[in-house]
Amino acid sequence: MEIISQNFLPQCSVVTWSSSNRLVPNRSNILLPGGGIRKSRLVIRNGTSDGYVVGQNEEDLGSLARRGDSKSKVLIPGLPDQSNGEAAAAAKITTSKCEWKPNLTVHYEKSGCDNVEAPAVLFLPGFGVGSFHYEKQLTDLGRDYRVWAVDFVGQGLSLPSQDPTTSTTMSEETSGLEVNKPFWGFGDEAEPWADQLVYSLDLWREQVQYIVQEVIGEPVYIAGNSLGGYVALYFAATHPHLVKGVTLLNATPFWGFFPNPVRSPRLARLFPWSGTFPLPPRVKQLTELVWQKISDPESIAEILKQVYKDHSTDVDKVFSRIVEITQHPAAAASFASIMFAPGGELSFSQALSRCKENNVQICLMYGREDPWVGPIWGKKIKKELPNAPYYEISPAGHCPHDEVPEVVNYLMRGWIKHLESGGFEALPLLEDGEEDWEQSSIAKEMEFPRGEGRKKAVNLWLYGSKYSFWGGVGEGFRASLVRVLRGKSV
Repeated sequence: MEIISQNFLPQCSVVTWSSSNRLVPNRSNILLPGGGIRKSRLVIRNGTSDGYVVGQNEEDLGSLARRGDSKSKVLIPGLPDQSNGEAAAAAKITTSKCEWKPNLTVHYEKSGCDNVEAPAVLFLPGFGVGSFHYEKQLTDLGRDYRVWAVDFVGQGLSLPSQDPTTSTTMSEETSGLEVNKPFWGFGDEAEPWADQLVYSLDLWREQVQYIVQEVIGEPVYIAGNSLGGYVALYFAATHPHLVKGVTLLNATPFWGFFPNPVRSPRLARLFPWSGTFPLPPRVKQLTELVWQKISDPESIAEILKQVYKDHSTDVDKVFSRIVEITQHPAAAASFASIMFAPGGELSFSQALSRCKENNVQICLMYGREDPWVGPIWGKKIKKELPNAPYYEISPAGHCPHDEVPEVVNYLMRGWIKHLESGGFEALPLLEDGEEDWEQSSIAKEMEFPRGEGRKKAVNLWLYGSKYSFWGGVGEGFRASLVRVLRGKSV
């Protein structure tokens, strides 16, 4: 197999009608540089900037793997700064801030703003990180789209610019947090601007609405990892007219340990404090104990080791940014507010049902080895939305967009092109036609350049509309058992 650059090979497709009256490109012919036509079963992969994958003949390409472990290899582009010395091709990232509410400044990063006719894409981060976690999407996808990534208020670089409580002398009970330096949020009274402030799902949903309407100014393709996935789904459920499609990256299906006062008013009254400022004395003590542990650099490094399956992934930049965030004077109290905040007015399941009612397009991309939000949660969503494309990547953990960004970006491009074309462009791994979608699964080995002269390969599965939830659970159990047995045999 070979990669043929788009720079000298035009994309040529003969359009035919499928049996379902949907336009599906016939890619059996392709022009050669010399003007001739090679007749072959070719698969031209989605993507606009980096290249196509072409099989030389039947033996090179093979047939699409539809069931079990039989796979064919697909070559996809690497990141712009790691593929063939294309550092100059990476999209430029710019940082911006906007004051959403008094003393609540939203930090966000953007790229590809010169692509004025291209769709807008918004990424939402997981808990404890920020827009910096999407650097590999901003630099790559920003070459084809207008891309934004935002920091939730109370996290990342969107922590408050002032103490939300009145300044007081540090008491003995909180003196261990930082000697001779007051920590914000540990005062006795809330400032007027912070009255009833709580860092919750509902607040972040409002924040996303503001970003989409006032900053971006048009409906978006929205993607979220972990907590960001929940917020993305929640926002789409309540504002479907502002969303063109949702991508869930190992989205957490639960957030908020306490009842929402709107959804469960009687139960909520049993909990006198729900994450507002100031923090109660006992919560201050608890926060001190917990914060000293989780903000320790060794603890942060251990958490990253858990969520990234491939420990060769360079997480130095992510690690240093997280450590930097923990040193902000408002970080500890903001963490306490988040942990004690009520759940959203809509549960994850309710948000999913509302998206289904409003025909919101959803795509699922899950790392198979996630120790926190395993693929079983993605498969439960797939059970509710049989026609939603569900991709599973292995090896990959909780943050597939950072661990295997080449694959996630490839899938994002294909997903967006599919929706923008009204279904004319086939979904990734479905380039041979719609009939493959009826199969229970398609498996591929995805290979891409990673660093100087190196290549990396991962496995990718697409589960179709006939996918069985319990069959998938059994498949996952068998895969886990095989990994355990292999580990014992080493």
